[in-house]
Amino acid sequence: MALEKGIAQLVQGFIAAGRPSSRRQTIEVRRAGYVASTGLAGKIETHVQVETLVLDGITIRVFSPLNASESLPAAIYYHGGCFISGGFDTHDNQLRQLAFYGNCRVIAVQYRLAPEHQFPAAHDDAERAAELVWQNADKLGVDKNRITLCGDSAGGHLALVTALRVKTKGLWNPAQLILIYPMLDATASFESYTLNGQDYVITRDTLLSGYEMYLAETDLQHPEASPLWRDDFHGLPPVHIVTAEYDPLCDEGEMLFQHLTEQGVTCTAQRWLGVIHGFFQLGGISQSARDVIRDIAWRISSARR
Repeated sequence: MALEKGIAQLVQGFIAAGRPSSRRQTIEVRRAGYVASTGLAGKIETHVQVETLVLDGITIRVFSPLNASESLPAAIYYHGGCFISGGFDTHDNQLRQLAFYGNCRVIAVQYRLAPEHQFPAAHDDAERAAELVWQNADKLGVDKNRITLCGDSAGGHLALVTALRVKTKGLWNPAQLILIYPMLDATASFESYTLNGQDYVITRDTLLSGYEMYLAETDLQHPEASPLWRDDFHGLPPVHIVTAEYDPLCDEGEMLFQHLTEQGVTCTAQRWLGVIHGFFQLGGISQSARDVIRDIAWRISSARR
């Protein structure tokens, strides 16, 4: 399918600019560029309450509908950014919209980033944040039986690995996982890395250079570096996977669906057509982005364990 009109214009501008390489940019420039891109997210949703809290050293930001009831379904959300960038500011509007459309709480996690902090810093922060939300559910107004682990790109990776760690400990389980074009295979072994790796703004170099900084001292086939290849998915809660047609990560997201299903996990997957990696954050120019936000919000509000 052809690219959506707004996304096609974005891609054409990227190609006309000479396909600028993220690998050649400083980490400061990359982070600033990510924040600047939030101008493409569309009108800011204001019908929410936003509160930043620190729980045992982990900083979270809680997005809630106005006049929310005490106990609501919730998503613990891990932001994308290739393990090296992103945070509350880059995902503010999407998380506001999820809280508003889903009548749910969205709890964003600020985890440590590379290159300052390498593996397993982000993974440990992600797990610790989930534990803290679980332990403080009553104080946060969260229904313990309706917690979703959710994230995009690197955040989707962290949501999956967190669920696997939580499962191993056996103390609690989320109701479901929602993985938005997750980064799953640090070896970049799939064809979509070649077909979609050069022209679509978030390139092969963008993704792999993030892995290189975060996994600098780690085997790329480590089960928490490339969780796609694990054989211990059995026992995970239901999983929904979002992929994008023109994304270097499209193939591995769909392969995860196959592996999960083969290992007995209830799983659904949807490939969104005419869009690129990162489209979840392009609500100002993409109808698919606006639609996927409403779909994910509905899934969070419908969670049951």
